[in-house]
Formats: sequence, C-alpha cells, structure tokens
Amino acid sequence: MSTAAAPEAAVSTWKIDPAHTNAHFKVKHMMISNVKGEFTAVTGSLQYNEADISKSIVEASIDVNSLNTREPQRDGHLKSPDFFDVEKFPTLTFRSTIISSKGGGNYEVAGDLTIHGVTRPVAFTVNDLTAPSKDPWGNIRIGLEATTKINRKDFGLVWNAALETGGVLVGDEVQITVDAEFVKG
Repeated sequence: MSTAAAPEAAVSTWKIDPAHTNAHFKVKHMMISNVKGEFTAVTGSLQYNEADISKSIVEASIDVNSLNTREPQRDGHLKSPDFFDVEKFPTLTFRSTIISSKGGGNYEVAGDLTIHGVTRPVAFTVNDLTAPSKDPWGNIRIGLEATTKINRKDFGLVWNAALETGGVLVGDEVQITVDAEFVKG
C-alpha cells in the first residue's frame, strides 16, 4: 500500500518596495509632547506560505543613516554613540518567528528586532493587509501598516537628561509604525 506525498504548500516571494515603504517612530520629549521621525531606507521580503500563514517569514532591514526628524542637530545626536551609534550599528533588523491571523485582514507578527546590537522579541500588529492588486506596470502589490511599542532601554538606548522640573528629556516608550508595500517577485 503506497501513500501519496502531501502536496507542498505554495510559497511566494514578495519584496518590500523601498520607494513606497517607511518606518516612523514617536517618543515623548520633555514629558510634554511627542517627537516624530522616520527611516526612509527600508528593505526586506515576505515569504508567503499560502497554506499556513504561520509558516510565512518576514524580514526587514533599516539603514539607520536614513533617519530624519526634520532637525539636523537632533538627527546627528540620534545617530551618535549616545543613541543608535551608526558607526558600530548601521542597521536595524527584524525577522519574524510566527505570524498569526487575527481575522479581517489583521495579523500579529512576532519576531526578533535588533537595534543597537541588541535583539529582543517584539510583536507587531498588522492592520488592513490589502488584497493583491495589479499596478499599471503589471506588478502585483500588497500593502499594510504594522505597529508596535518598545522600551528603548531594552535595546541599550539609555541616554537621557534630567529636567529641572522633574522628569526626563526623552521618554522610554517608543511607538513604531511601518507603512509597507510589497511587490510579488
């Protein structure tokens, strides 16, 4: 009695479109307002397992030198050894470990985030994963928004300054939002 091998799941490769993808961050400044910034050089891929999304893999890399807060002096300080230390740690990376469907085009993407040479587990909430759509040039695209919050100190970003009135100059919690477009390869 022979048994037929189970068919292999279809896995498709999708590449991040760097021209239509960026990563934003927001952190408290002086305990009173938020400072926002972005990284504009984001690359990566999605290995999409159509039969079992939990076996799909997302990988992303961000060039820290693409950081922009619209204030050159602040950008320079953030790139310095006080924060990201781009000379030693020029990239931020993420690699998923599991993807879980939350229904309605929403997912949780858990994985390992590396910042400043420190790797920690994080979970991104992915909302509104779009249906595949053909662009005017015949490419198939999908889009999404992924969000998470981290404590910057967990990644070795510990610089701060005490304020005369109490509190600190830079908050610990950082909100991260990635707006991404992927192109099917």
